[in-house]
Amino acid sequence: MLVLQIDDIKKIIEKIGFKQYFLKLIDTIEEDYKTWHEFDKMPRIATHVDGGVIELMPISNKSQYSFKYVNGHPKNPKASNKLTVMATGQLSVVETGEPLMFSEMTVLTAFRTAATSALAAKYLAPKDSQVLAIIGNGAQSEFQYLAFSYIFDIKELRYFDVDCLAMEKMAENLKQYDVKLTPCKDAKQCVEGADIITTVTADKKYQTILSKEMIKKDVFINALGGDCPGKTELSSELVKDSHVVVEFLEQSKIEGEIQHLGDDYVCPELHEIVNKEVNLNVSKDGTIIFDSVGFALQDYSVLRLTYELAKEHDIGVELNLIPQMSDVKDLYSLV
Repeated sequence: MLVLQIDDIKKIIEKIGFKQYFLKLIDTIEEDYKTWHEFDKMPRIATHVDGGVIELMPISNKSQYSFKYVNGHPKNPKASNKLTVMATGQLSVVETGEPLMFSEMTVLTAFRTAATSALAAKYLAPKDSQVLAIIGNGAQSEFQYLAFSYIFDIKELRYFDVDCLAMEKMAENLKQYDVKLTPCKDAKQCVEGADIITTVTADKKYQTILSKEMIKKDVFINALGGDCPGKTELSSELVKDSHVVVEFLEQSKIEGEIQHLGDDYVCPELHEIVNKEVNLNVSKDGTIIFDSVGFALQDYSVLRLTYELAKEHDIGVELNLIPQMSDVKDLYSLV
């Protein structure tokens, strides 16, 4: 069984580069969304605990099965200097159940989240978008900028976080790139003139990071932070007055920005956009919200791609986690 640690993910990125990895990942997610109906899907299994959530995210098609274990504990950075999100994942063969790979998924989750954001924007945002605003400058922020920069000609990045150290961190990490970095004093200033707005805050509560009054022109809103019951970022008025696209409606009604809008609320899912069953774009339809809570298909895509790249470049370690036996019925012989 192949095992990938964080250093192995770094080696893969070093081999092919950030841009090629992101572009391959965006293409892989798009390919898998085009076969949406071939997947056995379910909302993730969530265990809500004091100050956080622990989740299991499974999915499969006829050939492969994957799952991700992931937590979300917003108090961690200040309380214990631990990451808010930590994750591991597995890819297996459906026919035999044989595990192919066990991998770190904390970094891969950041990659697949940003790649999915860019994929949605590729279809939904104005093609000439040049100004990106990011509200919430924590662990996901740099990945968001990079993914969008490979799809759009981003000239300016406007950014804001209630934690000034997070803003400084992001600016330091991104100063090497050819983009104007504009720090802002609050969310209202941050979204001024933006073509694309990403909200990616961590507090586990109802918030109004963006209100209808703050949006002065039609814009693509990539809403990431509202991702569990009782946790949102956008005002209900803004959501109601915008076109909304979700990943998996059944899950988003529980966890997304649309959790306020009632059981009878319906909107397009991302696979309908990718398969051109629904045609939406800010340029002709007005403000669009991608209400992204994260879905297991994206984890499958990043595990599938990373497994292929690891095998191609001989990266990772084969560990003896599954017994190899001449008589597979004699398990007792191993002990």
